[in-house]
Amino acid sequence: MTESTRVVAVWCLDWPAVAAAALAELPATRPVAVLHGNRVVACSAVARAEGVRRGLRRREAQARCPELFLVQADPDRDARLFEPVVAAVDETVPGVEVLRPGLLVLGARGAARFFGSEAAAAERLVDAVAAVGVEAQIGIADELSTAVLAAKRAAIVAPGAGAGFLAPLLIGELAVEPSLAAPERGELVDLLHRLGLRRIGDFAALTPAEVASRFGNDAVLAHRSARAEPERPPSARRPPPELTVEMRCDPPIDRVDAAAFAGRMLAARLHAVLAAASVSCTRLSVFAETEAGEQFSRTWRCAEPLTPEGTADRVRWQLDGWLNAPAARSAGPRRGRPTAPITLLRLEPVEIARAGTLQLGLWGGVGEETERARRALVRVQGLLGGEAVRFGVLSGGRGPAERITMVVLGDEPVPAADPDQPWPGSLPQPAPAMLLLNRPAVLLQAADGTAVQLTERGLFTAPPARLTWGSRRWPLAGWAGPWPIDDRWWTPDATVTARAQVQLDGAPSDTRVLLLIYRAETWHAEGIYD
Repeated sequence: MTESTRVVAVWCLDWPAVAAAALAELPATRPVAVLHGNRVVACSAVARAEGVRRGLRRREAQARCPELFLVQADPDRDARLFEPVVAAVDETVPGVEVLRPGLLVLGARGAARFFGSEAAAAERLVDAVAAVGVEAQIGIADELSTAVLAAKRAAIVAPGAGAGFLAPLLIGELAVEPSLAAPERGELVDLLHRLGLRRIGDFAALTPAEVASRFGNDAVLAHRSARAEPERPPSARRPPPELTVEMRCDPPIDRVDAAAFAGRMLAARLHAVLAAASVSCTRLSVFAETEAGEQFSRTWRCAEPLTPEGTADRVRWQLDGWLNAPAARSAGPRRGRPTAPITLLRLEPVEIARAGTLQLGLWGGVGEETERARRALVRVQGLLGGEAVRFGVLSGGRGPAERITMVVLGDEPVPAADPDQPWPGSLPQPAPAMLLLNRPAVLLQAADGTAVQLTERGLFTAPPARLTWGSRRWPLAGWAGPWPIDDRWWTPDATVTARAQVQLDGAPSDTRVLLLIYRAETWHAEGIYD
């Protein structure tokens, strides 16, 4: 392994949480967690010290850390605030490639020669990132994936020692970084663990022929990563210039919404050109030129071939970062924010792969998943009738069932009510994961066994302590509400109605949270929270 192949990885710890805290102007002592799908996907070091971990549900995270600041995942925010970090690194060592917001890589050869050694280069990069108010860790190794794992341990792996560095790590480390692993990598890691391969070294000890004959294409890439070999061979030739697409912006772009629209159009043109050439793009450079003659460029590297949606996302993130992110302190005028509107956009594939070398997924080739799924559902309609296939459309309403309008596949997705209108008295977020359309009756009881009902003012007659559903009974660990429902109060038969949430205190596997609704002096189960 020669020095010219060495890679530097710059990893900003807990970047989604750091970006969210910076945007909210929170102090460093405030614990922060980022949610996606009602689960924690990232959290700050202060939150981890309080017991918050990735994968926890929202309620459990709040129970462990009541002062936790919660925010929803936002890739646009993460990319926009990461641009000053990228600019600061690129000013120190040119040639940056962004893997995702919070993680970037660059070649080590030039940095080591300029600063005298790899260790000195790592110190200068840490200082450059610290100058924009962000903490970072540096990893250096022969291969990109090894350098990323080394960055998460702030390690410099000696030339040729990558396999030895990886061998004692848990096999799950092969799937921990989404920018380097396919979505099915988690299933591969789980399978290897069940087969008794608990360490990366155990997997690396298998021969390439054994892996290729027993597992899929992603396993071959993971095996090369485990052996500290190149995960994918470098492109043998530079992509031809006819694959590059560009757009003259008239009028010039100075707003993110206009940039996003232009990015989608340019991404569609790029993928039409790539499809005509039967190739796909795995590394993409985004170029921009302003009215003042300033030129900006950034390269994005991806684990899998880009789809039109993925390309449009990266173009939008990059333009949002250039237009709205604060300029890095160390960056000059050409590496900070544009001082004039953007007049030219250009997308240039840096690394391509032939379409025939890509492994098809469950629904087919890259970019065909939605179309194949639609054709399958249309066939189901042909067998069972047009009304047999429906999909949900977000609608307006106060209750969870009212907020879903089921539309027949092929019809225009028009909701029954406008979801953007205000709905006073609507159920607060999050919504139940499962709705019980039959609304089975349940019995809510106080500690002395009396039935809990509602007063005329919509309050509990006694604190709930137990819940009986059919033949089963649970004690309650907690409850929230009730929240009165004031719709249709003018009708002659109007009665007190309300919703409440109760948490069952059963076995460790049965601590569900139920949404109850009170109608006609009876409690009904309306939904179950995940």
